[in-house]
Amino acid sequence: MRGVKQRGTVSWDPSGEHRFVTGDGTALHVEMSGPADSELTLVLVHGWTQDHRTWDSVVARLGDSVRILRYDLRGHGGSAPAKPGTATIPTLANDLAELLEDRVPNGPIVLAGHSMGGMTIMELSRSHPDLVARRVAGVAFVATSSGEMDRITLGLPGIAGSGAARFERRLAKLLAKQRRDALPLPLSVVRPGARLLVFGRRPRRADVDSVAEQLLCAHPASVAGFQDAISRHDCRVTLAALLGKPVVVLSGEQDRLCPTTHAKVIADALPDAEFVRYPGAGHMLPQERSEEVSDRIAALVRCSSVAR
Repeated sequence: MRGVKQRGTVSWDPSGEHRFVTGDGTALHVEMSGPADSELTLVLVHGWTQDHRTWDSVVARLGDSVRILRYDLRGHGGSAPAKPGTATIPTLANDLAELLEDRVPNGPIVLAGHSMGGMTIMELSRSHPDLVARRVAGVAFVATSSGEMDRITLGLPGIAGSGAARFERRLAKLLAKQRRDALPLPLSVVRPGARLLVFGRRPRRADVDSVAEQLLCAHPASVAGFQDAISRHDCRVTLAALLGKPVVVLSGEQDRLCPTTHAKVIADALPDAEFVRYPGAGHMLPQERSEEVSDRIAALVRCSSVAR
C-alpha cells in the first residue's frame, strides 16, 4: 500500500495507525473507534466481497459505548491481495489472531462476524482454542453458516437450485481471470445482481450501492479463492468450543446465501444461544436491519461485560 490508493470510490489511509502487516507480509487496513480505555473490545469481521464498511450503520448506532476494532480481510477493501495459496478461512483466522495480539493484547473481546466473517470466528475457535477460551467473552453470528455451503440453492427451485453451487464456482473462475488494474465494471452493472442476490424486501438504494461499491474494491483473484474456501468450510464440530459463552445467532428469512436452515444448525449446536430471525430480510443484515443488529450486539456486549 504505497501512498493513498484510490480503489473504487474510496481513499484508504496508509498511515501506521490504519495498517497492520501479518506474519506472511500481507498488509491489512484497520479501523479503531470508541473509548481507548474501554475494558472490553468489540471486533467486527465482514464477509466475502465486502469490507469494514459493512458495519458502518452498526458502528454509528453503537456510538462511543465501546471500543470497536474492524478491518478489511486480505483481498478485500483497502487490504493487500491474498498471496497465492492464502485465500483460505484458516488463514483469515490466523490473521485475526495476529491482529488481536497486536492491537488488542489485553482484556476481553466480543466477536461479531457477518457471513465469511462468522466462518472466520468459527475457524478461530478451532485453530486458536486457547485465545478463544481466555479472551472471547461473547460471539454474534450474523447471516453465516457452519458448513455445507457447497449445497446452497440461492433460493431457486428444482434444477436451477441444484446448479446454483456450480454457477458460483464458474463465476469464481471468471473472477480469477480478471486483472486488478482492469477497467472496473460500472456500478450500474453490479447493482442489480447485488440487489437480487443478497437483499430481502425493499432494500434502501444507498445500501445496495454500498454493497456493490465494496464488491468492486475487492481483489478478483482473492474473491475467487475465498469462494472455493467457503464451499469447503465445515466447522460444525468446532462450535462446541463456544458452549457456555454468550452467543447470538441472527438470520434473515430471505437469505439466499446463508439460509435460515444454516443458522439453525449453529443455534442447535449452541442450545443456550439466542436465535433471532428477521422476516423479509436477506443476507445483508448489518444494512437491512442495522438498528436491530446494533441492539443485539449492544446487549451481547453488556451481557459479556457482566459475565466477566
